[in-house]
Amino acid sequence: MGLLRRQPSAAPSWSTSLKWLGFVTAVWVQAISGNNYTFSNYSSALKTLMNLTQLELNNLSVAKDVGKAFGILAGLSSDRFPTWVLLLIGSIEGLIGYGAQWLVVSQTISPLPYWAMCIFLCMGGNSSTWMNTAILVTCIRNFRRNRGPVAGILKGYVGLSTAIFTDLCNALFSDSSADFLVMLSLTPFAVCVTAMIFLREVPPSATALEDKQESKYFNMFNIVAVVVAVYLLAYDFVGSQGHVFDIVFSSILLVLLASPLIIPAYIAIKNWFQLRSQSDIEDQTSDPLLVQEIEPVVKEKLEAVLEARPEAEAAVVDGEVKKSQPALGEDHDIFQAFKAPDFWVLFASFLCGVGPGMMVMNNMGQMGSALGYSDVSIFVSLLSIMGFFGRIISGTTSEYCIKKAGTPRPLFNAASQVLLAVGFIVMAIGVPGCLYIGSILVGLCYGVRLAVTVPAASELFGLKYYGLIYNILILNLPLGSFLFSGLLAGYLYDAQATTTSSGGNECYGTHCYRLCFIILAGTCLVGSCLDVWLALRTRNLYKKISVGKRTKFGK
Repeated sequence: MGLLRRQPSAAPSWSTSLKWLGFVTAVWVQAISGNNYTFSNYSSALKTLMNLTQLELNNLSVAKDVGKAFGILAGLSSDRFPTWVLLLIGSIEGLIGYGAQWLVVSQTISPLPYWAMCIFLCMGGNSSTWMNTAILVTCIRNFRRNRGPVAGILKGYVGLSTAIFTDLCNALFSDSSADFLVMLSLTPFAVCVTAMIFLREVPPSATALEDKQESKYFNMFNIVAVVVAVYLLAYDFVGSQGHVFDIVFSSILLVLLASPLIIPAYIAIKNWFQLRSQSDIEDQTSDPLLVQEIEPVVKEKLEAVLEARPEAEAAVVDGEVKKSQPALGEDHDIFQAFKAPDFWVLFASFLCGVGPGMMVMNNMGQMGSALGYSDVSIFVSLLSIMGFFGRIISGTTSEYCIKKAGTPRPLFNAASQVLLAVGFIVMAIGVPGCLYIGSILVGLCYGVRLAVTVPAASELFGLKYYGLIYNILILNLPLGSFLFSGLLAGYLYDAQATTTSSGGNECYGTHCYRLCFIILAGTCLVGSCLDVWLALRTRNLYKKISVGKRTKFGK
């Protein structure tokens, strides 16, 4: 009997190290799944090879973002298939989508028809929805009491992925658009294969001690991520200093990305020593005493597990009485979410935030050319790195403020929208260095919007159908891209541009995007008002969440 009672205490220890190893691979997948934000790095090559107008090029970027509309398929599949299946689908789709674009840009084949390029761009865009859904749903369920830090770290690495791809391409392939597309095709496939082995759903933390340990490890992930971001930012400003320098830079970057492996390795080694020590003690202990010591621990674990799921049990009980519409904080299916006014307020405010951000990301190449910059890679990297800081800071800060004061997460979105409006006004005025200022503010605020909305959706509408609800919200990316990039920016740019001899068009000067920036600033202010309204509507829920967190941690 003694041996039978020892096994439950050992199994969770090893599952903890495997859980963190899975989280490390999830971080790697996110670090390469932001390929959908890299269009500006090779859009000029596509425009030249295919003799496109700015409106046609913008519609190609919309096709890329439309791929995210089919993320609903990934959301539906997340409740029916294991994580590795979603990762496999996403990696194969990205390999085909970006591989076809590489064939065109490298001039291995003649330019494909416009409709065919739209399909392959759509496939490339859709590939990231499978990866992101697999990662976010699995990790938020594994670490459900630390949703803010989880979303901040994972979405932060998505933000960094553009800078990682851009800087590695600059260092190793001399900023070649064709080589860049090779990286977008092959790297995600290889990383996803690794994640398929280790990432899976495991039981969440069940005690206050485990929650505190998780917070400590997440702080370590944040430190590593900040080091990576600062390192990339330094390279962007220093630039290439020769072949040897670039090789050293790339090697150190890969080591930094691999360094989070120290955390699961440390946990595994610590558990191994603890189990050996425990085994030696138990060999000298009589069986009755062992039973007396183990049973309280098992009882405490079981009580903690029951405590960790009060909302789920309450939802079942309430389901019999109030089956039509659950309260905020309880599990909503997609039809119940559609009936909730708060869902549509969140949806609309999300559109007002990500739509303007998508416009800048998709048009950065042409915005840089209009202002006289021949190379826009520094601005693409700034958008990426500042997006990372926005994600990391807002994820951790919002979690802390909820725990301490019950501050509604939507308030962080409201503040970021005001700051984003300031960035657009600066770019509309056209002050010296406005593109640097705009890239920093747009990247920062776009990162806040993504990192805050992801956990907020799970807090308002539950985790049971989170994969589908998340992908419904992500529909704002293609919708925002179409409205603000494909229509607004495309038409206003073409109205100012002059036709070239090859059939395309060009525009130079601050006037090219001025009216567009003013409209986007107004859109951001509307989004901020919606976020304030949502914060007022959800303040009681976040007070309950705050009380629950403080009670759990004994503070």
